[in-house]
Amino acid sequence: MKKCVLPVLIMLLHLTVKAQTIPAYTAKQLVDRISAHKDTTYIINFWATWCGPCVRELPQFDKLQQIYEGKPVKVIMASFDFKESYPDKLATYISRKNILPEVIWWSETNANEFIPKIDNNWSGALPATLVVNGTSKFHAFIERPATAEEIVKLVSKAAK
Repeated sequence: MKKCVLPVLIMLLHLTVKAQTIPAYTAKQLVDRISAHKDTTYIINFWATWCGPCVRELPQFDKLQQIYEGKPVKVIMASFDFKESYPDKLATYISRKNILPEVIWWSETNANEFIPKIDNNWSGALPATLVVNGTSKFHAFIERPATAEEIVKLVSKAAK
């Protein structure tokens, strides 16, 4: 029995250390955060665990997280998962998929209120990605699956 307990404890400790707290965000909170750090370029992906194209796109954002580690670029994954999935099911999913970027949970449900704060042309479809920089006033919005390569090009434009 003692031989079995130690590996289980080590595994649980590993999962606990890797788990990230998932804060609930509104569009106003996200805009305020971006505004407070104008020298940072933000890559914000809007996604959900139930969205097939979103899930297939996840490795692109892990790659971006690795590319921009230690640089003034922040990758944020804004989950549109249902309230019933927050926070437990979402945290389990993030841990199981080993998602590297910061994950937030989108707590707003009225698209007519939050869409104009993100991008007026957004239909509300997922996945979608916003690249924004407050200093250069750069704003690009992609309403479809995106590749790391095309986002790297946008980040380069945002830095100019």
